[in-house]
Amino acid sequence: MAVALFIVGGFLVGGVVQLVRSGATKFSVGLVGVLAALALAGGVAWLLPGDS
Repeated sequence: MAVALFIVGGFLVGGVVQLVRSGATKFSVGLVGVLAALALAGGVAWLLPGDS
């Protein structure tokens, strides 16, 4: 599952780069950026050891 979250985060980071290059609104760049950060943080959290 962590790999899938990292892949989604990578796509979203690429989307942020493309949105900035195309001059999109700050809201859309921020929204996609927050989603990318959440996906990457979820991938890291999935890898952390814990009780299961």
